[in-house]
Formats: sequence, C-alpha cells, structure tokens
Amino acid sequence: MRAAYLVEPDADRPAEAIRVGDLDPAPAPDGWVEVDVRAGALNMHDIWTLRGANKGTGTRPHVIGSDAAGVAGDRDVIVYPVVPRKPDGRIVEHAVLLPDAGHGVLAERIAVPPGHLVAKPGHLSWSEAAALPTAWLTAYRMLFTKARLEPGHVVLVQGAGGGVATAAIGLAAAAGATVVVTSRSPGKRERALALGATAAIGSGERVPQLADVVVETVGPATFEHSTRSTRAGGTIVVCGGTSGFAAQLDLARLFAREISVHGSTMGTLAEFEALVAFVAAHRIRPAVDSTADLADVRAQAARMLAGEAFGKLCVSLS
Repeated sequence: MRAAYLVEPDADRPAEAIRVGDLDPAPAPDGWVEVDVRAGALNMHDIWTLRGANKGTGTRPHVIGSDAAGVAGDRDVIVYPVVPRKPDGRIVEHAVLLPDAGHGVLAERIAVPPGHLVAKPGHLSWSEAAALPTAWLTAYRMLFTKARLEPGHVVLVQGAGGGVATAAIGLAAAAGATVVVTSRSPGKRERALALGATAAIGSGERVPQLADVVVETVGPATFEHSTRSTRAGGTIVVCGGTSGFAAQLDLARLFAREISVHGSTMGTLAEFEALVAFVAAHRIRPAVDSTADLADVRAQAARMLAGEAFGKLCVSLS
C-alpha cells in the first residue's frame, strides 16, 4: 500500500523528512476493521512528529497522519483519530492520536477500532470529511464543552487561517454566535468573513466588543490581547501555541475580571459523533485550502510551515 511515513526526523526541515512509498500494513489488534482511505489531512501534530518532538512508539518507518475518511465495507466513514487509553492522572484519555500508537492513517489502507467509524455526511466531499477529525473535533470541544457556547455569545478567534481557527469560525457562526477574527493578513480576514465571521480585525487591534469566549491557538504572540479582549466572567480556551508555549499572563486582569482559562485537547468519541451530526444538520462545509495527491504531501507540509494555508491541507489517496 502507498503511505506517507517518517524514517528519521528532521528538526530543521520537517517537510523533507516525509517519505512516500509502498509499505506493508502495520499489524492490527484483533477486532479492528479495515478502511480504504480516500482522503486525509495534515495537522501541526504531524509537523511536530516530523521534527522529532513526538516520539510515538519509536518504531520506524512510522506512518504519519491522524485524519482520514474512506470506505469500510459498504459504508462511507470518517475515522475518530484517538487511541483508546485509560486515564493515568498525567494525560487525559482522549489525548493520544492514532499515529502516536503506530497506527497513522495517511495510507491507502488502515485498520482502526470498530467503534471509531462515524458515517460521512453525504454533502461533504472526501477532503471536507477528512478535515473534521483533529482540528474540527478540537474546536468543537473548545467551544461547546469547555466554553459552553450559547447563541448570542461573542467569540474571538485568534489567528484566522489555521484548521482549528477556521473550524471555530464555522461552528460558532452556525451556533448563533457573533464571531470576531484576528489576522495580520487582509486576505485571510476577508476569507474569514466569507466563512461566517461578523468582524475581522488586524492582530492586536481593539475588538468591537469584549468576548464571552476566546479561542486561543497562537500562544505568546496573542495571549495578552486575548486577556484584554475577554469580558468579565468570560472564558479563554487554549489548545496549542503556534508561536511558542511560554506566555506572560496578566494576573491582575485575570482575577479582577474573573476570567477562566481552560486547556483543551482533542475530544471524546461522543463529542466526535456530536460534531459530525452538527456539521450534517447545519450542512457546514469545512474550509479546505487545497488537496494534493499523496505523492505531493511534502508540498502540503511546506505550505503549512510557511503559514500560507487558509483551512485544511488535504491529501487524496483515491
């Protein structure tokens, strides 16, 4: 089977660490089911793996990718991207992705636990369906589980363009929220408005109104702006840090406004099922920046590293 995989990490040139070629399928635990993959998508998690930050099982070659949609038997499905794991007090049970356990999905044929398959909504293309598992699930948990988003809330999304950011725009707008997006790029601000954002401002600019919920994926570059832009009693939800992982925090503003800060990672199977149902009910179409053949997956990774993408970077395996 054709697959995209890692042999040796490269911290300086992660896209160049990707190899594409024929591999034998990895042995699957008893009871797992096969999926013929039609499309996949890349995430920053893959970049960290290619740089060597995620050790995974330590085995090589290591198939990358946690996002896949395809066919299982006679069903069109989307794969829930998380490995079942018992909580141990150090990591939540839904935090380990399939590739980190040696079951990456950027391959023509994969095996996954039978309960990990959710029916693909008929209005989605294969690439749009493959966009959902990691970024959209992350955004769904941030908004609805952690921040308890309600219609009429004001949501601030820091950094338009990324997979989680575009997902948050689409989900929050469909839920009846007012969505404000920040970006340094005028082009990305314009595209965010087309996705359903109410307002799009330059990074660090004053928000039109203080936010009930802030979706924070950028980190140190935007975190001070996030706290300034949150209303009293509001919530900041953090799922990553594309600009780094050590942010200064204005404690006076935090306690004076009684702002809640939540960490969030991935999501449960029940949340994934709810996400897909929500996407189907509202006929949301995830923003897909581009879809390339598996042979061109390095170019997709390079585009992610350059910060050029708006929406998900997808890969075709059909």
